[in-house]
This record gives sequence, structure tokens and C-alpha cells, in this order.
Amino acid sequence: MVEVRLHDGSIVEAEVAGAGPAVLLPVNPVPVDGPRGEELRRWGADPELGRKLVDGLRDRHRVIAFDYEGHLLASPQPDTLTPDTIAADLLAVADAGGAERFAYYGYSWLAVAGLQLALRTDRLTGLAMGGYPPLDGPYEEMLTVTRATHALAVEAAGAPPQPASEPTDEIDWSSVVMTLSPAQTRQWVTLYEALQGFDERAALARIGGARMCFVGSRDEISYDERWGGVSVSMAAPAVEHRAELERLGWDVRVLDGLDHMGAMQAAVVVPMLREWLSS
Repeated sequence: MVEVRLHDGSIVEAEVAGAGPAVLLPVNPVPVDGPRGEELRRWGADPELGRKLVDGLRDRHRVIAFDYEGHLLASPQPDTLTPDTIAADLLAVADAGGAERFAYYGYSWLAVAGLQLALRTDRLTGLAMGGYPPLDGPYEEMLTVTRATHALAVEAAGAPPQPASEPTDEIDWSSVVMTLSPAQTRQWVTLYEALQGFDERAALARIGGARMCFVGSRDEISYDERWGGVSVSMAAPAVEHRAELERLGWDVRVLDGLDHMGAMQAAVVVPMLREWLSS
């Protein structure tokens, strides 16, 4: 493990594994076990996802893996999590891992982080975005959702503790108990506020090198009024703009039958990344 000092002075640990062209992965390389691991499984997440991604690539690549999201939950940046500071953090990790040139893969909001990084450095050899479209992304809808989430966290902080809701096969967003703090939720409000008015077409024209994006064909979420009352579509923009993105040099993949959680699993992602990185 190497220690990396981020823009706010906090320290995140990164694991460097394997040899070959460098790949930056903002994932947790340490499997999550115990009650927390079981909770992740009940919600459809894989507590070993990061480990599987690292192990799936390290035979051909120098993988630099760091739990950026986990770090932000432990050391929130409610007022400073912006595209500029995220890019600075990611470059600091690459520096600590000894990577002058590197590819980057991120999923969901971490895909957004990768796109912003690509606009702020010429050090990327490739950008892979999973679970978020590079064109016509739901920036306005995500601001609505994150603001609603922050409001719920503020409300929960001043209310008596409530028992956590029991996960089921279908998540009932209307009854999920808020467990995040105001500071934790505010940082993503700060990010999406900074991204309002982001000119994607102008940005994409400035990005070169290898580029891939993928989404599940069922990556569509409708939130009730408690969470802002908006529909967030990751799949539809990728399908609608596929031809345009491919003309711009993107490798676009729509994964049939998969939702947001399904398309992020290692069994899906590792073969795609290995093929794309090798090409």
C-alpha cells in the first residue's frame, strides 16, 4: 500500500499490483466481510468487487486501486468535492503509484469523475465509463436526487434513531432509512451543482485516446417524491446517441437485460476491460 495525500490534506491508501501499462481503479481492493459484507450482498452489491477487478487485470497491467468513495464517506468533503479537486485527487493517486501515463475506469459517479479527469490532463491513455453516459447524462436529475438525499440526512440528524430497513429483492425507496450524515450527502450536491451547464459535446471534442462506455439496457431508476420525484436514465442516452458517440471514437456497449447493479459486477466488467485495454 502507498499513502496518498488528497487536496483536503486527508490520506487515502492505494494498492499497486501487477506489471505492465498502468490502470487507475477507484475501487476498494480489500474485500468487505462481516455484517457489512452481508448487508452489501442483500442489496445486490458484491463486497469483493474491487478485489476481483484488481485480480482480473493485474496479470497484464499495473493496477493502482484505491477506495475513493469509501474515503469520502469516512472523510467527507462537503464544500470542496468539485471536478477540479477530484481531478487533482486522481492525479495525486497516479503520481503516488508511479504512473506518468495511465488508463482509467470508473463506474457511475466515478465514471463522471473520469470524464472530468480526461478534460484536465493529457496523461490518460484510455477512459472507460461504466453506468453513466458520456453524452446527455442526467446531471440535472442527479442534482435533484442528491439534494433530496441531503435534505433527508439533515432531517434524520435531528430525529431519534430509527431501525434500519430490511433489504428485500426489490428496494422500496419510500421506506429506506437514511443513515448518511449531512456532510456525507452534501459533497455530492456540491459536485452536481458544479456540473450544471456542463457542455458535454464541447468536452467530448477535446478528449482523444481510447474511450469506452457501457451501460445496462435496464439501467433506469424512477425515484418517488421523497427522493426528488425524478427518473434517472443511464441506458436511454447511450442508446440514443450511440451512433454519434461511435463517430467520435467511443466504443459503446449496451448490456442486454442488466440494470445499474448488474452491469457493475466483476464477471461482466473484467472481460470487457481486458479486451478493451489489450486493443
